[in-house]
Amino acid sequence: MRNPLRERLDAGKTSAGVLASMPSVTMAQTLANSGFDWLFIDMEHGPIDIATAHSMITATAGTECAPVVRVMEPRISYTKPVLDAGAMGVVFPMITSKALAEQAVKAVRYPPEGERGWGPFYAPMRWGNGDALEYFKASGEVVIIALIEHIEAVENIHEILMVAGIDVFLIAPMDLAASLGHVGNRDHPDVQSAIARAEQAILGAGRPMGGLCLSVEEGNEKIAKGYQVILMGFDLLLLNIGAASMLDGLKR
Repeated sequence: MRNPLRERLDAGKTSAGVLASMPSVTMAQTLANSGFDWLFIDMEHGPIDIATAHSMITATAGTECAPVVRVMEPRISYTKPVLDAGAMGVVFPMITSKALAEQAVKAVRYPPEGERGWGPFYAPMRWGNGDALEYFKASGEVVIIALIEHIEAVENIHEILMVAGIDVFLIAPMDLAASLGHVGNRDHPDVQSAIARAEQAILGAGRPMGGLCLSVEEGNEKIAKGYQVILMGFDLLLLNIGAASMLDGLKR
């Protein structure tokens, strides 16, 4: 059993992902077959229920695209269903303290490291075969991503970085901007200063860092700075860009 996102992390390779907010299996299948390394299935802001999330996870099968799900908060009631559906990673929003980071790890791992209950009836099939015991051995490969998206997280970043088990610290600029009173302005000097503080701490600790990129140019800039996991926009943005490009210059 293998998790391609974990393999890329362990090999020090950059991983490019895309966020899916639409409850669409065909969208998930299309994006997973488009060359992305991971699919960010959003159950925090998108209208995606657990049945649809399960189908979207399954739709990534046969590709090198790892299904990763964002849950509402670090609680077993949110993580257990998506993990049992075969998610290869979990994204946790608003990790602002060491305690929340520790809760995130516990909500993903089986005992003794965590609190996950036994019941992987479907996950083994997405991970490679139907053997539950083999999946149990591989379950430690689930990637845990903590979103650094509030000024409190930046202020507590050194304590958060001490938590073993968090695999990626992904800086999310939009919520960070909002927490600083600059809604919608990720380029504000205060926001950029906070991002720089987080970058310095994460890189200084030698931990994998992630971030949002809305263009290839921005993606390459972040890769050059040491970002290993990048999120290249979201499904609605891709549709809007595609639609605009088809209509641009049309003489109607």
